[in-house]
Amino acid sequence: MGTPESTVREYYDLVDAEAYEELVALFAADVRYERPGQDAIEGRNALHAFYRDQRPLEEGTHEIHDVVVDGRTIAVRGTFSGTQHGETVAFDFADFHEFEDGKIRRRYTFTDRDEV
Repeated sequence: MGTPESTVREYYDLVDAEAYEELVALFAADVRYERPGQDAIEGRNALHAFYRDQRPLEEGTHEIHDVVVDGRTIAVRGTFSGTQHGETVAFDFADFHEFEDGKIRRRYTFTDRDEV
C-alpha cells in the first residue's frame, strides 16, 4: 500500500484507463462520493456502477496541476480533457480525497460543469 498521495495519483491513472475494478479497490467499502447538484454515490458497488455505466464523461484524461497533503486529506487541482455526451470538453476541477485506514473514504469533486 502506498502513501495517500500516491494512491490519489493512481486513482487518476486508473480512471483515465477505465480500469474500474482496480480503481474501486482504492476506496473504502462505505465510500461516499459527492458532487454539487448531483446525488451522492455511496458504497463500492454504487461507485463501480457509476464509473462503468453512469458517468457522463465518456473518456478523457486528467492533468494534475497541484496536490496538497493535509493530514488525511489530499486536495488536487487539475484539468480534464475528453468527451461528454459526444462533445469535446475541457474544464478545471478541484477534488478532495479523505483517507481512513489507507483507503479513500470520502471524495468531493468541484467543477464549473453541471454534471461529471
